[in-house]
Amino acid sequence: MAKRRDIDGVLIFDKPLEVSSNNILQRIKYLYRANKAGHTGALDPLASGMLPICFGESTKMATMMLDSDKEYEVVVHFGVRTSTSDREGEIISENEVNLTLEQIQATIKEHFTGLIKQKPTIWSAIKYQGKPLYEYARKGIEVPVPTREINIYEIEILDWQQPFLKLRVYCSKGTYIRTLADDLGQVLGCGAHVKELRRTKIDGFENCQMVSIDTIEELAKDNNLEALDSLLLPLETPVNMYPALNLSDAQLLKLCLGMTLIYAFAEQNNREQFDQIEQLFRIYHHQYGFIGMAKNTAKNRLRGYRLRSNTEIIAKELKARGVSVDKADEHEKKLINQLRKS
Repeated sequence: MAKRRDIDGVLIFDKPLEVSSNNILQRIKYLYRANKAGHTGALDPLASGMLPICFGESTKMATMMLDSDKEYEVVVHFGVRTSTSDREGEIISENEVNLTLEQIQATIKEHFTGLIKQKPTIWSAIKYQGKPLYEYARKGIEVPVPTREINIYEIEILDWQQPFLKLRVYCSKGTYIRTLADDLGQVLGCGAHVKELRRTKIDGFENCQMVSIDTIEELAKDNNLEALDSLLLPLETPVNMYPALNLSDAQLLKLCLGMTLIYAFAEQNNREQFDQIEQLFRIYHHQYGFIGMAKNTAKNRLRGYRLRSNTEIIAKELKARGVSVDKADEHEKKLINQLRKS
């Protein structure tokens, strides 16, 4: 067996059907010979589509993608309601389907567009007292399931061949498509469940080509690690939606030492906005590249939030070159004073 290695980056993976997100993650981790890997938002075994896999330092940024909006294509089967709201569940009820396209369109417009309340299925991974709800469901234990507010930005009918309805759904985080299908069936009075589900997009990765397991296995078979690594996006890709700050040597040293930066936004055009709201920033340096994430903790104050694991090494190198934290805020403070006078 080849030796495990440290690699950083993001693979935009096309998850196949009939396999759990964790099982396929472990398979990809093995094929890449990676020491560390994680995924960003699980897909059920019956679902396929976009599943970003983060390696190494990118795993620190992975949780930030959980807030991203997502797009799905789903085939809803009307007339059959199941215990899990998908085709794998036990049939709860069966009803005749006598729906028109106009009925469905009107119901979607009235009940399933914009901000709506949704109560996820008990067969979900939402935690209750530290355990996912599906563990309680398997044991037949009833627990409270909180209703949450979600946003259905767009919902488009792609095909209608009774009793099957194909939809494109662009929605906010926390949306359960299975619950959406079940609720739609209940409102229409015939019941429904998810027959097919595919995640087609995650915000920030709209133009990324998804990679199949067949491609990865073929390259791994030839031990072509260089070709495998060429499929990875830069490690900071999951946080590209946040504004970037470029730090000086002294500023970087201060951040790596866990200290607070003052006037860090001086050269930003919208610096006053950053003074008023909490905001995450991508941190860069001309020599060390992407350093990690930082957050403004108060007016004109910036602290490290999720930094790369090599910050201690960076700090030692900067100190060895004579860099001092004393000069970290001088330039920015002078610039702020000049701007206030102008």
